[in-house]
Amino acid sequence: MRLQRLTTSLAAAVFCMAGGMLNAHADDADPASGTVAVQTVPAQRGPIAQPVRAYGIVSASGASVTTVTLPYGTHIARLLVQPGQTVKRGAPLSTVTADPSAVLAASQAKSALAFAQSELSRTQSLFDNALATASQLSAAKKGVADARDALDAQRRMGVGAGITTIYAPIGGVVLQVSVSQGDQVPAGAAIMQIVQTDIGTASHANVMLSVEPDDIATVHAGDTVTVHGLSSALSQAAIAGRVTVVGAALDSQSQLVDVGATVPLGGTPFMPGTHVSADIATRAGTHWIVPRSCVLTDDQGAYLFQVAPNQKAKRVSVRIAVEDGQRYGVDGALDAALPVVAMGNYELQDGMSVRRAGGAAR
Repeated sequence: MRLQRLTTSLAAAVFCMAGGMLNAHADDADPASGTVAVQTVPAQRGPIAQPVRAYGIVSASGASVTTVTLPYGTHIARLLVQPGQTVKRGAPLSTVTADPSAVLAASQAKSALAFAQSELSRTQSLFDNALATASQLSAAKKGVADARDALDAQRRMGVGAGITTIYAPIGGVVLQVSVSQGDQVPAGAAIMQIVQTDIGTASHANVMLSVEPDDIATVHAGDTVTVHGLSSALSQAAIAGRVTVVGAALDSQSQLVDVGATVPLGGTPFMPGTHVSADIATRAGTHWIVPRSCVLTDDQGAYLFQVAPNQKAKRVSVRIAVEDGQRYGVDGALDAALPVVAMGNYELQDGMSVRRAGGAAR
């Protein structure tokens, strides 16, 4: 008897639950009228892109780094800047004195030119008096030309006695100082490196990013890049730039593809060496922009519903062109004047009656 009462109670509970489910379904669809409650959004057409997330570092590209060198041996008299310091183009970086051997070479070049000119004058006088041949005169003229070229080369190197000031060839940030005061530096050796930060319109990259191989096919030069800081201090900062270089090979260590971007970072907190994230806007174009929930698929392809003026559902075939988070950019024969069904569309068929329930879907 007790078991029979328990069975009866369970049956009643199941019946009540079933009734509740039917009532809940009745809130969305009216079986008698065939009307389905839906929520809609306006049909909007506009620009949309598919973001590709990447991570990287500011000024990791060697193309944005200039190494300061001298073509002759020098002695570092005084350093006027330090690593991390911002400098303008033409700012003094260091004072140096030329190596004695370099000064001697410059002095010898001057003497050699004076001697060659004297020899040319003497040979010309002899030639005028028929005491020298034409070949001897030609040799004297060549000696003057060679001596002048040698002196010009010394002057281009800037070798001179006394103290010489080295000036910044570009504006940027001193990335590294490779010498100390008092050092003897051989010709061509690095004195310091300056990374260029004010290159918003330059053709080379100042932000290097790493992109997953599966995404690289959609990334192209000219795509918009929005750079964000990874630190808490820079988390709200966002600066836009452009992709300038797309790598064509995997990095052997990271197994990612390098992408270079040019971003105007001058005067911003994004100092060289700053780690960043970036959103690359790929497949940018103008499409119908709808929430993901609007688009359904079946054996005929992707589609959505619009609500006609007679409150009937109108099926529209679409092609998904771009995916941006919870939004799709689609192409199809949508009517800009008709709302798009965002919720309740799973129960719809073409031509069914609908009623707008609640507020518009977002």
